[in-house]
Amino acid sequence: MPPKKKADNSAMQELKRDLKAGTPKSAYLFYGEEAFLRDYYLDRLKEAVLPAGLEDFNLHAARGKECSLDWIEQAVDCLPMMSERTLVTVTDFDLFSQGEKGRDRLMALLSALPDYCTLVFVYDLISPKLDGRSKLLALLKKLGGVVNFQRQDEEQLTGWICRQFKKAGKSIDTRDAGYLVFLCGDLMHDLDSEIGKIAAYCPHDRVTRADIDALAVPKVDAVVFRMTDALAAKDFDKAASVLADLLHNRESPVMILSVMGKYFRQLYTARLCLDAGKGKAEFMDMWRMGGGYFMDQQAQRLLDGARRFSPAWCRYAVRRCAEADAAVKSAPRGQDGEVLTALLAELASGRRVA
Repeated sequence: MPPKKKADNSAMQELKRDLKAGTPKSAYLFYGEEAFLRDYYLDRLKEAVLPAGLEDFNLHAARGKECSLDWIEQAVDCLPMMSERTLVTVTDFDLFSQGEKGRDRLMALLSALPDYCTLVFVYDLISPKLDGRSKLLALLKKLGGVVNFQRQDEEQLTGWICRQFKKAGKSIDTRDAGYLVFLCGDLMHDLDSEIGKIAAYCPHDRVTRADIDALAVPKVDAVVFRMTDALAAKDFDKAASVLADLLHNRESPVMILSVMGKYFRQLYTARLCLDAGKGKAEFMDMWRMGGGYFMDQQAQRLLDGARRFSPAWCRYAVRRCAEADAAVKSAPRGQDGEVLTALLAELASGRRVA
């Protein structure tokens, strides 16, 4: 199934305006997959609220089991010291499972927040169960914002990667930046680590794809995509070599099959698009692949690969991946790799499917 559409980011834009104007609101809720971006804006919020050097006096923070309604009420009531404002951060406190009395206390607390306090609820290890009918959620939106820090698309990430390399005294082509996203994933924390490593060890000013291949650690998804791409190109030796490396590195067969299954679902979708007279734009829209040079190239490779197979074979490959997934999960310890190897050999045989 294609990934879900990204949520509305108007709250994020409003947060940016608040910080730029130096007028942070009284309450926020921060959540979402992109922890790097969330932590960045939390730091920006601290800078906007707290005078440098006085953070220890005016920042009140609690996490997980340290949090309680009593603690939050006491922290909010603490007057600022040598400053105009205080900042209270509450991490992984489940706002929406406090029971009726707890919700009433939170509503009363938020409705009477002192002018000097900014209160931020941060979700890190747990995910909030947001209910659009919740009065508590509506009040948080009114007071400040409920900000979803979403994964960024390739176009946003490539621009950010280029800027990060520039800060480190290096330059990189946007296409190679897109390749880095494909290879290392689209989470900014992981990319930031790879950027720092590449910038430190790259011997020349301009970072190339060869430098990325030499220095970056690829995600399993990228390696499996290479394997299945080779399989679609009927290069069994290359596909088998990649699988052997994955198993040697003790990558999870379940994870490998998950990525394989997604690849063949995309290949099947591409085959159906071709048969329906639809092109790359329609295919990318179906899988919500976003923009960017590298995603465009990935979509083109899938369409090119789909031309080599019939719809029946693509459907068969999807079904066999699902069956292999069930077999791997029930296989005796140490034999799950054999299931994968047999599947690869079967798909590489190019058997005719009615």
